[in-house]
Amino acid sequence: MSEDDLIALFAPRLPVTDAEVLGSGDDAAVVSVDGDLVVSTDMAVQDHDFRMEWSTGADVGWRVAMQNLADIDAMGAVPTALEVALAMPRDTEVEWVLSFADGLREACEPHGVGVVGGDLSGAAQIVVAVTALGETHGTDPVTRADAAPGDVIAVAGPLGAAAAGLAQLEQGTRVAPAAIDLFLRPQPRIGAGLEAALHGATAMMDLSDGLARDGARIARASEVRLAVESALVPVHEAASFTAQTMGVDALAWALGGGEDHHMVACFPRESAVPAGWVIVGVVEDGSGLTVDGAAPTVSGWDHFA
Repeated sequence: MSEDDLIALFAPRLPVTDAEVLGSGDDAAVVSVDGDLVVSTDMAVQDHDFRMEWSTGADVGWRVAMQNLADIDAMGAVPTALEVALAMPRDTEVEWVLSFADGLREACEPHGVGVVGGDLSGAAQIVVAVTALGETHGTDPVTRADAAPGDVIAVAGPLGAAAAGLAQLEQGTRVAPAAIDLFLRPQPRIGAGLEAALHGATAMMDLSDGLARDGARIARASEVRLAVESALVPVHEAASFTAQTMGVDALAWALGGGEDHHMVACFPRESAVPAGWVIVGVVEDGSGLTVDGAAPTVSGWDHFA
């Protein structure tokens, strides 16, 4: 199938957005913006970020969409549109591409986000690059750099499920299918970042690489120490069950697993933390991140480790 024929086949499956002035089909898309424009880019590479034997095309589409929506949400902004570039071998099944488009739509439509363009290319393996666009509606974006001593640290959802799902896939077991589902299709609470911004969050990011690594990034940007208490960290029940079955520590997955994509944020006081968020520690003078007063024993995800 030619490139133009393939585009004509999958383009009608893609989601649309009210912010779209001109969508795919021209040299560039045109999107209206209210407030500041927020932009983020992420990539997913076959056999590094996903495996074909584990994932359907729809799973990959969902996953790349959701991790990019979370990046926009982590700035306290509202995601509006994605640009998706897809490179793949010429013998890739057309049905996989259509399934990929379906996954994008399933992830984006509930949030009013459209896919407004992108690119196709040939490659030795499948590579997806997504650029996400969002808008602030006049509010100030929340960065990693303004946490202050005395702030409280909170997370927007239970952690460790994605890591537990990955562990099962690697071992060929299915002791907790819910964790596998959350690895293949993360379910961050999109909108929690905007909620945190409206409640006065001082610093925030999404947990793509684990609380230990991502929290340390906030600490470095804000020049403070994030002191986490392990007893307060919410561990997903599917991660706890998987860990019990495998004889491992679920807390290690919650701290270092990553890919849950829930928000971690700092707030100026406990009363500012929105309902549904869980306080996991405090911000102190110093540097880095500690767990129960010591350096964490897990490091989180690193693409080059």
